[in-house]
Amino acid sequence: LVVSANYQDLLNNLNNLTTLDIIFAKAMMAIKHNYNNFTIVNKQLFNLKKAKHPLIDSEKVVPIDVQLGDKYNAIIITGPNTGGKTVALKTIGLMNLMAYSGMLLPCDSSSTIGMFKEILVDIGDEQSIEQSLSTFSAHMTKMKSIIDTFSFESLILLDELGSGTDPVEGSSLAISMIDYMKKRGAKLIVTTHYSSLKEYAYKTNDVVNASQASTDMFVEV
Repeated sequence: LVVSANYQDLLNNLNNLTTLDIIFAKAMMAIKHNYNNFTIVNKQLFNLKKAKHPLIDSEKVVPIDVQLGDKYNAIIITGPNTGGKTVALKTIGLMNLMAYSGMLLPCDSSSTIGMFKEILVDIGDEQSIEQSLSTFSAHMTKMKSIIDTFSFESLILLDELGSGTDPVEGSSLAISMIDYMKKRGAKLIVTTHYSSLKEYAYKTNDVVNASQASTDMFVEV
C-alpha cells in the first residue's frame, strides 16, 4: 500500500537517479580516458584535431585531424586495405554523436563541433539471403533511404560507395550520388578504392582527396 500510494514519487526518483548516474558515468569516462572539452558552433561543420576512436586502445590508436564544411563540403578518403579508412569514418561519426550526447571527446580541446540535423551512415555489408539482397543491392537500398531523408543540414558518411558491382558502373553511380547530395547542401565523407573518384576529388573545387599530399590536406589516415 505504501508503494502504491507513492508510486509517482518513486518513479520520479528513479528517473532522477538514472539521469544523475548517466551524467556521472560520462564524467568518469572522460576522466579515465583524458577526454577534453571542445567548441560548439551553430553551423554545419566540424574541425577535429587529434581525434581518437574511443573504442580502440588509446596507446595504439592513430589520431586523425579532419575538418569539413568550411572550405570543403565533401572528402574522398582513399588508400589501401587496412589503411584506416573505415576507422576514420567511424571516428568522425562517433565524435559528433558523442558531442550531441553531452560527452567530452577523445580529441584536442581546440576542436570544433557543429550542429547537424542528422548523421546518415552506410558502413558495412548488409547483404541478405532472406531478402534476396546482394552486397550491391543492400548498399543501394540503404542509399535510397539516405537520399530520401537527407537535407542541407545532414552529415553523410559512406564506406566504399558504389562497391559490389562493375567498377566503371559503380564509380559512375557513386559520383552522380555524391554530386546530387553535395549540390543540395549536404556534407559528405566517402571512402573508396575507385580511381575515378580520386580524379573527381582533384577536379572538383569543394571536394578534397584525403590522401592528397598538399597543405590543403585535412585528414591523416
